[in-house]
Amino acid sequence: MRQVVLDTETTGLEPEAGHRIIEIGCVEIVNRRTTNNRFHRYLNPGRLVDRGAVEVHGIEDEFLAKQPRFAEVAHEFLEFVKGAELVIHNADFDVEFINHELRRIDGVPHQIRDCCAVLDTLALARRMHPGQRNSLDALAKRYNVDNSKRELHGALLDAQILTDIYLSMTGGQVSLSLDAREEIVELGRERGEARIDRSGLELPVVLPTADELAAHDALLAKIAKRSGRVLDWSVSAATGNLEPPASAAA
Repeated sequence: MRQVVLDTETTGLEPEAGHRIIEIGCVEIVNRRTTNNRFHRYLNPGRLVDRGAVEVHGIEDEFLAKQPRFAEVAHEFLEFVKGAELVIHNADFDVEFINHELRRIDGVPHQIRDCCAVLDTLALARRMHPGQRNSLDALAKRYNVDNSKRELHGALLDAQILTDIYLSMTGGQVSLSLDAREEIVELGRERGEARIDRSGLELPVVLPTADELAAHDALLAKIAKRSGRVLDWSVSAATGNLEPPASAAA
């Protein structure tokens, strides 16, 4: 399953008032593992950024004037997200801004949901933690996700933080790459964490009882009757191990 965690920064709060996207940040997740695949662009909105918005994200007009317009990166963006499930915090806000940008361009879908499914992590968090604060910062604290670099909002940084939060909210990463495992081991060394010494550990061997052996034989007989095949698996009373017939062991 491919997912794309997405965040945007904008010139203001309302696309209907002419506000535009000035930054898009995307992080790819495949089968619940983050990849190195990112999409990150700053954008020239063709208008001034509200000062209140600058206080939130710190992105100034002079910097944006040198960046491409959304229309110039739209096809690249749509190709990156196509077919993925978008994971967005407070999705309605970002989706409406993206749709507002798409509607200004000919020859592309005018609704991002025509290209992608959308999962709103704010709605998910409210179901999981009713009555609690569910902002990105609150969730980062709840799930022990490092957001110490988030002095100002930033689309790619917030997408990276949301990625960690989302994976923690929904059960954590299924597996870690070798590099990631090595990083965790090294982090443990830096923190002075010691590995458990299991040398000399003896695990007990529990042998089946006579009743368990009889139940095992009865189950094999039932399987043989239903399948119409002869089964000759037995359990060694000495070791408790399954012993296949001679033909299977050869």
